[in-house]
Amino acid sequence: MWCSVNIINAIGSAGLDIKVTTVLAGSALGVSYPPSAGTFSSDAVSTMTSIAAILAQHNAPLMINVYPYFAYSSDPAHISADYALFTSSKAVVIDAGLEYYNLFDAMVDAFNSALEKVNFGNVNIAVAETGWATVGNEPYTSVGNAQTYNKNLLNHVTKTGTPKRPGNIMTVFFFEMFNENLKQGPVEQNFGFFYPNMQPVYPFW
Repeated sequence: MWCSVNIINAIGSAGLDIKVTTVLAGSALGVSYPPSAGTFSSDAVSTMTSIAAILAQHNAPLMINVYPYFAYSSDPAHISADYALFTSSKAVVIDAGLEYYNLFDAMVDAFNSALEKVNFGNVNIAVAETGWATVGNEPYTSVGNAQTYNKNLLNHVTKTGTPKRPGNIMTVFFFEMFNENLKQGPVEQNFGFFYPNMQPVYPFW
């Protein structure tokens, strides 16, 4: 936390207008379902309250990693492929009067709810990482699923925010540009849009 303050002060003293933020994994939440119940874990809540105060003061976003793939592949009995891949034609979750057609929005709004509970609902969310693996855990990983998820995600986040924050068109970073063969496990190695030789894994761009 104090490192962030020092970085902000150093950037300001240099006359630069650069936002400083931090990135959270989903594990920072103690409760994530339903989205309205989103709460930071007991271990993280004090630190996150302080961090959120700094972000609010400087109008900087909180960045999070959002991976519907991992949630879906770990619990396909309760999470449908349509909900994870943005292909559901009906609301899968209705929570506090809000309709959720995709898991991505639900995961983001769990963080929005957690920020509200520490009185910093004015801090916007940005997505530092999201993506879908093509290989390593079939049938959940596949070129088709990765292409579907990433294309539908792009179409979604460039047009609207989440049900809780419909007007917040978020900054979203796709994970990742290249497959990484030195990572552990075939799933972690295969989130890339391109092979290391720069050939595309599937048509996208």
